[in-house]
Amino acid sequence: MKRSDAPEVPEVPAAAPGDAIAIVGLAGRFPGARTVGAFWRNLEAGVESISRFGEAELEDAFSDEVRRAPNFVRARPVLEDVDRFDADFFGMYAREAELTDPQQRLFLECAWEALEDASCDPRRYRGAIGVFAGCSINTYFLHHVCSDRRALEEFTSNYQVGCYPQLLGAGLDFLATRVSYKLDLRGPSIDLQAACSTSLLAVAQACQSLLLYQADMALAGGVSISFPQKRGYLHQEGAMVSADGSCRPFDARASGTNHAVSRPPGPDNNRCQEAGVSSVKLLRNGPRTRAVSDVGVPAEPSSALCVKRPIPLYWKTCSKIESWMLPSTKGR
Repeated sequence: MKRSDAPEVPEVPAAAPGDAIAIVGLAGRFPGARTVGAFWRNLEAGVESISRFGEAELEDAFSDEVRRAPNFVRARPVLEDVDRFDADFFGMYAREAELTDPQQRLFLECAWEALEDASCDPRRYRGAIGVFAGCSINTYFLHHVCSDRRALEEFTSNYQVGCYPQLLGAGLDFLATRVSYKLDLRGPSIDLQAACSTSLLAVAQACQSLLLYQADMALAGGVSISFPQKRGYLHQEGAMVSADGSCRPFDARASGTNHAVSRPPGPDNNRCQEAGVSSVKLLRNGPRTRAVSDVGVPAEPSSALCVKRPIPLYWKTCSKIESWMLPSTKGR
């Protein structure tokens, strides 16, 4: 296409004051980084936060035969201190904390840290603060509780009519509502599931809630911790995991499926931040004009996830790109 035939780049309309949304707080925990700042410094320095395990360190249940296989990889990112939690600070009994999925405990901590980062005291804030969040399957419950046959039978026999501490602590449905309850937040509290796009969906739904005046602020994010953490895997050519445990996005040496989130090049858009265990605090700028809903929000397609028709994209109108790379040379 000749330069004279190139489509004219449209001007980006300035957001109206009542429709503007700002990220005013951010918190996260990552392998090798306890804060977002430490995570970004690792990226800038090229630090790889993948742990390598010796035979005695592995906690998986693979047989000796599998571990001796040439394609068995003893590597995995490990999130430190997931067994530590200040139950008293969040008004939880020790037994309640013990039965609660570490994913929920860690996300609760990140939610509080995000509010602190935004200099927001939810007890004094007069508006409605919503929570939009999702997490992975509770492998802590599967690994530690379901291994006890008697405990599992008691739980299933009392499902929905008893064993409520176990039910509330293990259920994926209580991630967002637990944060709202413990921090006394009065906005919408929505649990979401969209596989690898859960955190992205949470942010998109939080923005919609702000624009619809269902909330004045919103916590949005996701968490994923699996147990046991120190485990290996069998690499298969063309499958999702890499051949040596290293993640190399946009690299000819990459293997497995990688994904990355980045901003287009530019003087103010030269950084990339991706949070695995994260909580982002969003603020809608403008007066509240509608009542707060503390139940479900009608589902609507998000432009971040799907579009009804092909649309042209220009660097000037793009703020972020999410890319998925296939486990093949073509996908690299």
